Amino acid sequence: MSAYRASACLLTLVALGAFAPAALGRDPAPGAPGTKHTWAPADKHGFGTAVAPRSNVWFTLRWAELTEAYYPDLGTPSLHSLEFVVTDGTFVDRETGPGVRSRVKSMGALTFRQTTRTSRWVLEKTWIADPSRPTVLGKVRLTSLTGKPLRVYALVDPAPGDDGNDDLGTSLPSELSAHDDTVASSVAARPALSQTTSGYAGGASDPWTDLKDDGDLDAQYDATAPGNVVQAARTPLTGRRGHRTMVLAIGFGADRATASRRAAASLAQRFDRPLARYALGWVAYLAKLRQPPQSVRNDPALRKLHRQSLLVLAASEDTQNRGASVASPTMPWTWGTLTIEKTETSGPYHLVWPRDLYHVATAQEVAGDGAAARRLLDFLWRVQKPDGSFWQNTEVDGREHWTTEQLDETALPIVLAWWLHRRGAADWTHVRAAADYLVANGPESDQERWENQSGWSPNTIGAEIAGLICAADIARRNGDTIRAQKYQTTADDFQKNVQAWTATTNGPYSPDPYYLRITKDGNPNDGSTYDVGDNHTPLEDERRIVDQSFLGLVLFGAKRADDAVIRNSLAVGDRILKADTANGPVWHRFTFDGYGETATGGDWDLFPTKANQTMGRAWPLLTGERGEYTLLAGGRADRYLRTMARTANDGLMLPEQVWDGRPPTGQPGAASGEGTRSATPLAWTHGQFVRLAWSISRGVPVERPCIVARRYKTGGC
Repeated sequence: MSAYRASACLLTLVALGAFAPAALGRDPAPGAPGTKHTWAPADKHGFGTAVAPRSNVWFTLRWAELTEAYYPDLGTPSLHSLEFVVTDGTFVDRETGPGVRSRVKSMGALTFRQTTRTSRWVLEKTWIADPSRPTVLGKVRLTSLTGKPLRVYALVDPAPGDDGNDDLGTSLPSELSAHDDTVASSVAARPALSQTTSGYAGGASDPWTDLKDDGDLDAQYDATAPGNVVQAARTPLTGRRGHRTMVLAIGFGADRATASRRAAASLAQRFDRPLARYALGWVAYLAKLRQPPQSVRNDPALRKLHRQSLLVLAASEDTQNRGASVASPTMPWTWGTLTIEKTETSGPYHLVWPRDLYHVATAQEVAGDGAAARRLLDFLWRVQKPDGSFWQNTEVDGREHWTTEQLDETALPIVLAWWLHRRGAADWTHVRAAADYLVANGPESDQERWENQSGWSPNTIGAEIAGLICAADIARRNGDTIRAQKYQTTADDFQKNVQAWTATTNGPYSPDPYYLRITKDGNPNDGSTYDVGDNHTPLEDERRIVDQSFLGLVLFGAKRADDAVIRNSLAVGDRILKADTANGPVWHRFTFDGYGETATGGDWDLFPTKANQTMGRAWPLLTGERGEYTLLAGGRADRYLRTMARTANDGLMLPEQVWDGRPPTGQPGAASGEGTRSATPLAWTHGQFVRLAWSISRGVPVERPCIVARRYKTGGC
């Protein structure tokens, strides 16, 4: 029997349960439940999944390691991490440890090659998802640079079912099995693993505690009590001829037998076969889309990022709940340490926001994936509340998560429906309910788009104006002229008064009027104060808090680009919010923003005592918005597109925030204009990049609702 067939038979026996845990004689691991589980940092360098819905698994990569894998849907992370340890007995190198260099390279079609190296060895890992089943597959190649044989161990931190504190781990002869009451994972390889063990994080049974002493697994355990399970196994890799490559599989299922069977089935084929089907699936998807704009096609860097952005947007839609497009497959900062919501499960960003979904859907539609855009709108209609409004965000299955009211998220689905030409009777039912809610409850909102302040927001009001004018058109098409008139009258009132409600004439930044982030009572001149939040210490006069969100008034068609107050507000914002990074101009969200890392690079959190510990960094998506405005103002926006492109990391993932020149810039990993540990990839940023590319080609913002611009004679259509 060939070695290949023998390995396949062994894996089949494992999948059928031929090796019962009791037969191995493993001792129960000491130290349960171990240290508290957390999730990995959010700055991912790779994000992949297969096109086929039956492969309902998603993976992310960060620097040297495979990080979260999601199963059975994109709202359920079920693996924390997988990395390797390389040793010859005299040294013990962990891939995420000191002295190891790493790089992630996008190979196209959501395939990634991850390389780690020292002066003694090189590990190359190619990651995909098996298109036929929920298995993550990696082809691993080891090169010994010294000529000496090496030992390589896989370190696995499972977290099945989105809870890493209640898991059990079983160490089979050539397989690592973990499970809780909802999900199981199985890690196996071809050629087979050996010396398997399952212990608890941070304790005596933690495999890394064992390995780092002498480069060997001296004890093998089963994790028989619930806890934060960590596992390890020796791989067949030595770096010598015949032992340089292996294929690793991480299978998932509702139970151990299913997960094991899927891992075995994925390994019972040559890696090149699922690799080809995986890549061809995404190539076929791209082939159905429009050719990118000429300026993008002519620039290799822009062309690659445009293609990658469309793949990221497509991969961000949950295949088990069609239309549910998540904000990001990540858990930034304290969301990863689970300290805010006080639950055992992960928090944002793998939730669905109507606002983020709007930006994704408009990008997909203009790029040629109208079917996806329509699915996203259908999802919004499914989760719409009976009163016509929408939750702040939902799980991928439609259950509410955060429930605060944000009226731009009630307005934007209306704009999206009009923009997608969804204006018939079925859509009108949803539009009517949303527009009626805006009339009854606007313009003041419990929260604006940055989600932590109530009041009168120029951006929210701009979205409401657009939503109501679009709703009026849809109402007329469906024979309801009374509602059409009511919507128009309300929108006209908002458009007439938004400046008086939100632009100060006596603020400290300019003798001329400028827009504020929000006003608490619709009076921008009375000096109302509020708590900015995010660790900022004093109450601040609202006249000192500005952002660039007022540009929504222009982009949604309610104000002209050359309006004097708009132009003065831009000048104020550029002085206070603009960061001239090494990659180009990027803007902060608002004055005193604290949603970002500390000055030493530590995580954002809601600290018990406010002391301005954290600093909100600069957001590339705001550079994209500035580019869209510049087009309406008659300028060129190419430099803004290139700035956005330069913020992408080596895996072509676009971040939520970039370092802005304030500490800890200068330290490793904190270069000006490069991504922070914020959500990466952020679907909103990728959508904004795609839209700006197409907007430059057409000379105007492609998502602009022209019916609004025509009513208020603001041009740009």
